[in-house]
Amino acid sequence: MNVERSIIAITGAGGGLGAAMARRFAARGARLALLDFRADMLDGLVAELGLGDADCLALTCDVSDEAQVDEAFARIAQHFGGLDVLVNNAGITRDALTLKFRDGELVSRMSLDDWKAVIDVNLTGVFLCGRAAAEQMIRAGQGGLIVNISSISRAGNMGQANYSATKAGVAAMTVTWSKEFARYGIRVNTISPGFIGTDILNAMKPEALAKLTAMIPAGRIGDPDEIAHTVQYLVENDYVNGRNIEIDGALRL
Repeated sequence: MNVERSIIAITGAGGGLGAAMARRFAARGARLALLDFRADMLDGLVAELGLGDADCLALTCDVSDEAQVDEAFARIAQHFGGLDVLVNNAGITRDALTLKFRDGELVSRMSLDDWKAVIDVNLTGVFLCGRAAAEQMIRAGQGGLIVNISSISRAGNMGQANYSATKAGVAAMTVTWSKEFARYGIRVNTISPGFIGTDILNAMKPEALAKLTAMIPAGRIGDPDEIAHTVQYLVENDYVNGRNIEIDGALRL
C-alpha cells in the first residue's frame, strides 16, 4: 500500500507517538483522521500539520465508549469515502503494585478503578476501534491494515499488572484478527515499543532517566519517529501480517 493519499486513522493522536505518526504521514501525503479525547491537543496538532479539511479530520472520541467509536468511524468513512489504515495507539497507565505490605501490614493495593480504567482504554478501546475500522474496510471492499500498539511491558513489568495485561491481550488479539480478517484483505500487526522519548518519559528526573537508559543495550531512549517509521513500513509491506515488531533497543524487562 502506498502512503500517499492513503486514509489513515490514528487514535491517541494528540501527543506522543500518535502526533509523531501524524507528522510523518502528513509529510508523505496521507489523508488523516486524528482521534483523541483531548480536543485542545487535537486543535494544536491540526494547526501544526497545516492540512486542509479535505485531507484532515479531527474527532474528539473516548475510545472506550462504543457509541462514540462507532460514530467516529462512520464519520471517517463518510468524510473520506473509505478507510485504509487504523493505528490503535491510544493508551493510558495507572501504575501501582498489586499489593504493598510493610512490616506485615497492608500499605496499599491497586484499586479496581485503576484496573478498570486501563482495561477500558488499552484493551476494550483497541477492540472497539479495530472492530469499527474493520467493518468500514470490509464494507468498502478494498482491504486495509490495522496496527495495534502494544509494549515491551506485555511480558510483565512490576507495578504494571493492569498495563501489562492489556498489552499482552493486544498482542494476542492481533494474531486472532489477522486470521479472521485475512479473507477480507485486511492485515493486522502489532508494534511493541520499549522506552521511547515522549513528553512523559522526558519529564523524568535526570538521574532516573539515566538509570533507565543504562538498562538499554542500544545505549539510548528511542525516538517517537522511529515508531512512526515502523508503522510506515507496515503500511508499505503488504506481506507482513499477524506479526509483532519489537522496537526496544534490545531491552528485555
